[in-house]
Amino acid sequence: MFCIRVSVLHSCCSCRTLPIMKTAAIHVRIESRIKQKAEDVLRSLGITPTEAVRVLYRQICLRGNLPFPVEVPDERTLETLAKSRRGEDIEDFDSLDEMFESWER
Repeated sequence: MFCIRVSVLHSCCSCRTLPIMKTAAIHVRIESRIKQKAEDVLRSLGITPTEAVRVLYRQICLRGNLPFPVEVPDERTLETLAKSRRGEDIEDFDSLDEMFESWER
């Protein structure tokens, strides 16, 4: 289980007129392998899982949507991915230009 608890209350000691920001806890279930890989990446970026979730939630609020595209792959993409996993129809290219040109054929 992957849990994120946000329990810090923010207040200003010198200025009692600022409101205290309320916080809430978020509980997330995620596969342990995914959790570990993600936390390794976050650690290399110098941020905690809690900070990453805060950034995600703020971006969702700002954009009114997820901050990245979420799409269901079409049939052609699914077929291509399956072939790639099986090692079928794999082409080698010497440059990006050569690869892009092959798409036009």
